[in-house]
Amino acid sequence: MDAAAPENARLGPPCPRCGRRAPVADGPFCPYCGRYLAALRWVAEPPGSTAAVLARRRTRAVYTGPPRYPFQPRWGFAPQRWEPPTGPEPAPSDPLQSARALLGTVVPLLWATSAVALLAAGAEVWRYVLLLASRDGALSASAVAASDALVASAGTVAPILTVIAGGLVVLWSVRAAEAAADRAGVRPSRSTRHILLGWLVPGLNLAVPGSVLAEIEHTATGLPASLRPRPSRLLFAWWVLWSGGVVLSAVVLLWSLRQGVQARADGVVLHAVLDLLAAVTAGVTAVLIVRLTRLLGPARPQRREILLGLRPPPGAREVPA
Repeated sequence: MDAAAPENARLGPPCPRCGRRAPVADGPFCPYCGRYLAALRWVAEPPGSTAAVLARRRTRAVYTGPPRYPFQPRWGFAPQRWEPPTGPEPAPSDPLQSARALLGTVVPLLWATSAVALLAAGAEVWRYVLLLASRDGALSASAVAASDALVASAGTVAPILTVIAGGLVVLWSVRAAEAAADRAGVRPSRSTRHILLGWLVPGLNLAVPGSVLAEIEHTATGLPASLRPRPSRLLFAWWVLWSGGVVLSAVVLLWSLRQGVQARADGVVLHAVLDLLAAVTAGVTAVLIVRLTRLLGPARPQRREILLGLRPPPGAREVPA
């Protein structure tokens, strides 16, 4: 047994083909079947790059400061601040298109204001009739309550619609003045601030709004700038209604400060007249601004081409050319 141990120790690994073990000194080939007997051991290991990625995923990255280079970098950023890329410049807004867009909103509001003002005028007339009837006897509680409710509701809605529609009319006049100046190729004769102050400042609002609309009409009709603007009949009627409404509003405001039964009865009449005047002014304003907008940019007629097929009547014969 002791003599066989060293002999077995000198034997090589078993042949993978025949399974026999040959002595190590016999060479790298099996003396029985001739198979190569190199001692190889295959071990599967991940590559170094994958192992590094897996290691970075397991451990959380810690900020170690800015990067360092062993040499002076030859690249760098531009010596100016970064700015976002500029696209094409937006086209300037067309004042005529803005005026047309406002027209679609302000005209229905003006007609609604006219209708509510007529309702308020009717409510004031009804109240005055009740005041006259109260001199001969007692009034019905339901009639008085209905009259008060109608006056209160119409008197609340009408001023709100008037303020909204009035603001849009002022904005429309600014855009229309700019469109008229662009059409004539000149600068606007009045600035936006001047037009706004002319509509809002008491005293100036008697003359400036009519002048602005007269200048728009003058330019829109293609008349030379050397001529003095002469308002049309429609514009002159609007100017009279507007001025009368401004003056009557001041009178009603001052009249409301008086005390007494007769003063209150007269105030009802003044309110009815003011509401009626406001209704007419709103309707005329709607018609006027529609006319001026059409003068500034008349709508082009749409032409349609229709293809007609001509068929010979039955029984007709073709005539040779």
